[in-house]
Amino acid sequence: MTDSEKTSTFLVTHAEESSAMLSDVHGGQVHTLSDNPGVEAGEVVEATVAPDPPMEVTYSVVEVADRYTVDVFESEEAPTQQARELAADLAEGDLATEERAGDGEIHVLSVPEDATEEAVADVVADEATVERAARVGATRVEVRSEPGVVNVRYLP
Repeated sequence: MTDSEKTSTFLVTHAEESSAMLSDVHGGQVHTLSDNPGVEAGEVVEATVAPDPPMEVTYSVVEVADRYTVDVFESEEAPTQQARELAADLAEGDLATEERAGDGEIHVLSVPEDATEEAVADVVADEATVERAARVGATRVEVRSEPGVVNVRYLP
């Protein structure tokens, strides 16, 4: 690996036949690829990239160590007891984050009761949800809710 190469976990934010854009999930830096190594928008790629000479404004993928998709879905299950306990101490609009026993994280959001469904839809559709999952090593994101509480579970 040269000094200009970068190894990280990236979210593929855009992909065409001849190029792609990768967003580093740890720092947010965006890397425009000069060609598409076969990635698709929405995939998470653990890779090494290097700037293309001479101007170094586009990048090429040197190596792909892993690639996967993150399954983000709304569950019919109610929030866990732990999530309910966290939510009890939150003011409306606040967020609590806890590490999961094992791998992953649990996020609990306190939302207005009449905006719960909208908040769940926002979390499921938000690209940042996939970025967070990739950052914590999760491959599944389960979103549970009840009026006023959204429980986001980042799972291995």
